Amino acid sequence: MDMSAIADFFRQFETGRVLAMLQDMNAGALIHNPYFLGSMGVLALIALLMHWRLLLVTILSVTGFSWLLSYTLQKGTALTGPSSDNLLVFVGGGAAIIMLVIYLLFIKTE
Repeated sequence: MDMSAIADFFRQFETGRVLAMLQDMNAGALIHNPYFLGSMGVLALIALLMHWRLLLVTILSVTGFSWLLSYTLQKGTALTGPSSDNLLVFVGGGAAIIMLVIYLLFIKTE
């Protein structure tokens, strides 16, 4: 393996390409993918059994926020009208996820 092959490998990770890939990625389709959910479940179980609290909190918060965002975008969040129940679900779910993160990272001890 020469240096040109290594340089070609790292050219794939240019900032422009990475940003384009992240913009093209659909969180709604990802959260309904059974392989993604299964892998996140396995990683969360491994993190729980190995007492890797930071990894567990990261997995739970990213997956939870992705699901919450996908759910509220599917239902629609219009601010017009007397009450927006979907917006309240988003705010309440986000607050619950943040409280869980704070509890697991700062309050709970081994």
